[in-house]
Amino acid sequence: MPRYRHALPQLGPEPFLTDGGLETTLIYRDGLALPDFAAFLLLASDDGRAALRRYFRSYAELAQRHHCGLVLESPTWRASPDWAARQQYSPEALAAANRAAIELLAEVRNAFDSAATPVVVSGCLGPRGDGYQPGRMMDGETAADYHAPQLQVFADSEADMASAITMNYAEEAIGIARAAQEFGLPVAISFTVETDGRLPTGQELPAAIAAVDAATGTYPAYYMINCAHPSHFEQVLAGDAPWTQRLRGLRANASRKSHAELDAATALDSGDPAELARDYLALVQRLPHLNVLGGCCGTDTRHIDAIATECLPVFRQPAA
Repeated sequence: MPRYRHALPQLGPEPFLTDGGLETTLIYRDGLALPDFAAFLLLASDDGRAALRRYFRSYAELAQRHHCGLVLESPTWRASPDWAARQQYSPEALAAANRAAIELLAEVRNAFDSAATPVVVSGCLGPRGDGYQPGRMMDGETAADYHAPQLQVFADSEADMASAITMNYAEEAIGIARAAQEFGLPVAISFTVETDGRLPTGQELPAAIAAVDAATGTYPAYYMINCAHPSHFEQVLAGDAPWTQRLRGLRANASRKSHAELDAATALDSGDPAELARDYLALVQRLPHLNVLGGCCGTDTRHIDAIATECLPVFRQPAA
């Protein structure tokens, strides 16, 4: 039985890191081909698994160096039925890929997990459609049915939890949370927002979180924001509204560009790691329960190292 399945350590006060932009790192820095950003395809070859292993070990080494926890997200953001069908994966082959992804992370955890660096293994889910645009929207029941096979694999594996990344409308997040609840699997929901701090549907972030909590009996373990620059959503986090207590994770983009600009870009915008770290620090100082810190598009170990250097001292200050 996974040691953290029912008592996720990141729900306490200690800081945890997570990784940066997996797909952008593998494509732009490692020169690997990932059709549809489908990193799970790398699990099919020895060289691909080696590349993933190097990637995840680099973040485990970073967390070990900073003496903090780590949440490892599986390379399965695109490992759901519609996306896998585009790569000619059968349901059986897709299930095997999801299992292999968790096995690889469990291997990394076994090498690095310690009292000083607790390592949590999370099964990553992505949206059925595009990460930036809602497209054809599902109701909660349809979303639960769609995502259930992937969640069942995670629930039957060594994964401690699941994380739904780049959710861009509430109904899909509701379906994922309901399906995870059916399998008894803790889940984190991460919404992406536009430059105005709203979801791509125009819904306000607090309303989206409230909708998911209301429909699922507050089942999600916590919420995150990802795939947007802090300048896009910092104004939403002003004040001390109760809903902000449900936020624990930040996985921001390095770039200040909008999603439309990023889609049209022909080169990676890695931003400024030091500037991004200062942006994180300002948010963590305002909301110290934001203790799961990582990155999204354009970020890599340089950004997460800078974020850790800036932010971790906040969690280690003596209580007043």
